[in-house]
Order: sequence, then C-alpha cells, then structure tokens
Amino acid sequence: MSDSLLDVHIKHSLQTVHGVMPMEIALSLAKGQILAITGPSGAGKTTLLRQIAGLLTPETGKIVFEKDVWLDSSKQTSLAPQLRNIGFVFQDYALFPHLTVEENLLFGLPKGCDRNIVDDLLTATELSNLAHRKPSQLSGGQQQRVALARALVRKPHLMLLDEPFAALDYDMRYHLQDMLLRFHRQHQFTMIIVTHDIGEIFRLADQVAIIENGKVILQGTPTEVYAKDPSQTGDFVIFGEVLSCVRQADQLLVSALVENKVRQLTLPLNLASEMIPGNTFTLRYPMDSARVMLIRH
Repeated sequence: MSDSLLDVHIKHSLQTVHGVMPMEIALSLAKGQILAITGPSGAGKTTLLRQIAGLLTPETGKIVFEKDVWLDSSKQTSLAPQLRNIGFVFQDYALFPHLTVEENLLFGLPKGCDRNIVDDLLTATELSNLAHRKPSQLSGGQQQRVALARALVRKPHLMLLDEPFAALDYDMRYHLQDMLLRFHRQHQFTMIIVTHDIGEIFRLADQVAIIENGKVILQGTPTEVYAKDPSQTGDFVIFGEVLSCVRQADQLLVSALVENKVRQLTLPLNLASEMIPGNTFTLRYPMDSARVMLIRH
C-alpha cells in the first residue's frame, strides 16, 4: 500500500470508433491535491472518472481510497457509488429538470445531514435569488454553479469533474475556476478534473496526467510535463511572482507563485537578472531554453 490517498490500477477493454482499445491506467494522488487529466478525445479520460466513481466497472484492477478498497477484481469487490463519498460534476451538468435549484441540492444531501449547508452553498455560489427556478430557466454558467454546489453538498472527500467549464465563455470559466479554488481551500478535498484547457491546468492543478490510447504517457507538475514534451501544447503564456531563485550548474531553479500555486520552474541563466524574489514576470512557453521568452512588465 502506498502513502497516497488514492491509488488506481486498472485494465479495461474500451470500445471506440476505431475498435477495441486496451486501457491500462496506474496513477496515485496525495491528499488535498488537484490532478488534471488531459489528452485527445477517446483516450479514456471520462471512462477513468466513471470507473473511479463506481459508475463503470473495469475488467480487472484495484482502486483504493485511504484504507478503503473501492474495487478489487481479484476478490470481486466493488463498492457502490453512493458509498464512495464522491462529488461528480458532469460536462452536461446532469441536473434534474423537474426540480428547482434548491431541490437539486437537497437531492444530493445525504440523509441526516444538516440542511444549512444547502443555504450556505446557495449563498456562496450566488444562487440564493434563483433557488426556486428550474434548470431550464438558468443560463449555462448558472446551471454549472448548481452542478458544483450539488456535488459539494455531500462534503465529498474526492471531487471528480469532467470538462465542467468547456462550454462556457472565458469570463465565466475564470469566475467558476476561482470559485472552485476557493471551495478547495476551504474544504480541503482532493480533486480530479478532465480538461483540454492549458490555462485551466496551470491555474488549478498540482499534478497533470496526459492520457493517450488508454495509458498515462506523462505525469508530473504542469511545468515538468510541458517542459518534457512541448509538443503536447502550442505556445502559451503564464504570469507569476518570483519567490526564490537558485543557480544550479547551467540553469536557474525558480520557485514562483503562478495562479495561486507555487510552481518550480527551470529557466536559462540569461533570465537571472529578472528572477529576483518579489519580481513579477510573464513567460511565453514551451519551456525549451532556446525559446523561453520573458516579456518585461
């Protein structure tokens, strides 16, 4: 047993438009971390979330959360989804159309729990004035806030989110990402989010795993992963504040605050005069030392 909060080791035959694709996933996640899962469509990302949640059973494997065995195919053990204390936010929101906003949240509230959390979440998500409306009367951003609140009402230990902000415009995406980070800091749950948005990965994730053809091909911090394989993304820009900078051999080891996350960056020596603690910076990626470009403020 590892020291991780969540350990997943599964094998599964996934039906795709191109035929059967063998899935073989092994990943671990520490308590309180946010893991972003990305990769091409059809790689198995949503299937993996559904397997962790217990909505789909892999052919073989084991899933352990803390000391609880959620799945062990060798012992024909599979814990029911409602017993896994998971919050799941689907890409299409999956709200009950015949229930009001408040009723959707109450539906997710475990029996015997204080219903005051429903009122607290309605306030925190700015939905109090919409509590008696039905999903069809809400905008996409409002529906997504309801979906997030309904997942949080369970006070889950693990949150699973499947491209939750993909259909929203930039301003709404940023607002909901900020709200999610706020809830994460407040409640300290562990989270896995499927996303194709590089900015979202850098803003939210402690770790990122790239899945291709049913396998994890890279996993690490966002800066580690995209520095190792710049082909995984086009050019993009990050903004940060230098916390510390140490020269090591022919490179700089920089600790920086990037979108509320402390990141470790490896940068070329010619940026030493800029990487002074307290300085703010803008870096254009990918992080090939020949291509790193600092845009001076």
